[in-house]
Order: sequence, then structure tokens, then C-alpha cells
Amino acid sequence: MHYVYSIKCKDGYYVGCTDNLKERISRHQKGYVPATANRLPIELEFYFAIQNKYKAFEFEKYLKTGSGRAFVKKHFL
Repeated sequence: MHYVYSIKCKDGYYVGCTDNLKERISRHQKGYVPATANRLPIELEFYFAIQNKYKAFEFEKYLKTGSGRAFVKKHFL
């Protein structure tokens, strides 16, 4: 499985994709991910489990667009 996830940071949100969600969130929380290291603390908001790796990355890319951010805001925040 591949997971597309969103975490809430002190200054906004971060969207990512991984094949090991538990480990990836732990790395974010410990400050090991450069994109969120200065944005702690973080909290997992939601995630999607997708079998196809390429579809997962496509969905992550979509969530980072204006339309994708509007989708998240309307349905999850």
C-alpha cells in the first residue's frame, strides 16, 4: 500500500506520500524531514491508502494544486 497523507503543522499543512505511514509520521515528529523540521509540532489530519504507487503519487500531486487544496478544505477541514 501507498499512503497519501496530510499533516497539520504550526504554520499550515503538508501533503506527502509514503509506503510506510507510521514510520514517516514518526520521522516528521522527530524533525528528520527537512520540509517540516522547522514547522513542528505536527499532527496527522488524514490519509488515503492506495494500492497503485503511481496513482498515489498522482493523487498527492493533485492535492497540492489549488483545486486539490479546495477539495481538502471542503471535505476534511
